[in-house]
Amino acid sequence: MKSSRVQRLKKAEKLTADGWSEKNGMKDFEPSEIIVEAGSEGSPLYRNLRKAFPDVPFTVVNQTDAHGPAPFASQDPFGDGKTRLVLTRHKGDFLKKCPGSDGQLCCNYFVVNFASNCPMDCSYCYLQEYLGQNPALKVFSNVGDLIEETDRLLSRHRRFLFRIGTGEITDSLALDPYIGFSSEVVPFFAEQPNALLELKTKSDRIEGLLGLDSKERVVVSWSMNPQKVIDADEPLTASFEERLTAARHCQEAGYKLGFHFDPIVEYPGWEVDYREMVERIFAAVDHRRIAWLSMGVLRNTLGLKRIMRERFPSTRVLSGEQVLCADGKMRYFQPLRVSMYRKMLGWIREASPTVFVYLCMESKEVWRQVFGFAPTCEKELGNRLVAYE
Repeated sequence: MKSSRVQRLKKAEKLTADGWSEKNGMKDFEPSEIIVEAGSEGSPLYRNLRKAFPDVPFTVVNQTDAHGPAPFASQDPFGDGKTRLVLTRHKGDFLKKCPGSDGQLCCNYFVVNFASNCPMDCSYCYLQEYLGQNPALKVFSNVGDLIEETDRLLSRHRRFLFRIGTGEITDSLALDPYIGFSSEVVPFFAEQPNALLELKTKSDRIEGLLGLDSKERVVVSWSMNPQKVIDADEPLTASFEERLTAARHCQEAGYKLGFHFDPIVEYPGWEVDYREMVERIFAAVDHRRIAWLSMGVLRNTLGLKRIMRERFPSTRVLSGEQVLCADGKMRYFQPLRVSMYRKMLGWIREASPTVFVYLCMESKEVWRQVFGFAPTCEKELGNRLVAYE
């Protein structure tokens, strides 16, 4: 039986003769069903979903189990799980330290999870493995608890500057027009003297941000790749031009920006495409309003590679040779990674000598070879990242 994921992607892309796909831009999300845990009907997110999807069936259940609803009877339960939305209460802690990666330098990041899974479907997404047994697309209704928990932490540690993101196990903005999450959290973070909220996305769904005053306490950031990579391996996401236009609008609305060149993918001619990408970004936005840039190469696990081959048999991101690193993840050979980072850094420095650039999930040795130095610890790197203010 043909997966509904394939049917959805056919609407969004077509393959060219050389195997790369051409995508027509980001598509609106519309779930086949919305499952609501009893008790969530009074939340603002429920009301927003009702307004956004008047024709979608809503089913109220007494309790959603830990894995969400039963998966679709198909060969791709992870992909099909994206077509059905679950509104439920989060039972544990919302805020936690970024898990990072063993042996790699972490940027002292904190994450707050307001949702799980993502309506987009990138071929290399680690959630395919991480959420493999729990693929339901979930949104957590108890945003008030999220804010209260964060407020307690920030109030206890006013001398510490927190950098907090929401994009660990979901996209920060892809669902925002339907659930209105940003309108709940941006006003809260705007009043926090010791925190920066980062909203990281591959979408252009910024409608809910433009009327809010972030007081420069919110950074809106985009994961960026050349259009060739977006077309081939980032289905159902916004195009490069759509992301760049959204970034420009956010900057005009008073937000600072971030850009994450991650994953950087090596392929014949990648240098031309990535250099053009960097030049176009800096031509479109004011580099003085960029909070940070990050770089990281394609990385995956052996398990994720197997899943990728099953779900995306035509993907080309697996054609490059990789080696197993100390943290159990596959990366390009270190000399190749260092060369790629140096080239990217050179193109960035041509456009802006001062913008802050850091590496994601790389060792101190790679840092030294790329930058000539390495932060002594996670705290030092984290302090550098928030020192721009």
